[in-house]
Amino acid sequence: SMAVKVRVPSPLMKLTDNKSEVMAEGATVSDILNNLESQFAGIKDRICDESGAPRRFINIYLNEEDIRFLDGEGTIVKDGDEISIIPAIAGGIL
Repeated sequence: SMAVKVRVPSPLMKLTDNKSEVMAEGATVSDILNNLESQFAGIKDRICDESGAPRRFINIYLNEEDIRFLDGEGTIVKDGDEISIIPAIAGGIL
């Protein structure tokens, strides 16, 4: 399975031992999120809703591209890819 770097936003760093970047493994974004959960209990619940899809106010980027414009949480990842989890600015459009 593929190892990717995940950039963690400040509000979630209390769940990742205060690391802003962590490594996770999986074939898709969904696998990566499940792998993150296995490493850092409770993190997936903050990122995803009950159906496993990213919450509306969370943007997930794969190498600078919003996964909403790719295949969502089913987007395939490759070794060396970088995933960024970015909370949308509260109440506003940038």
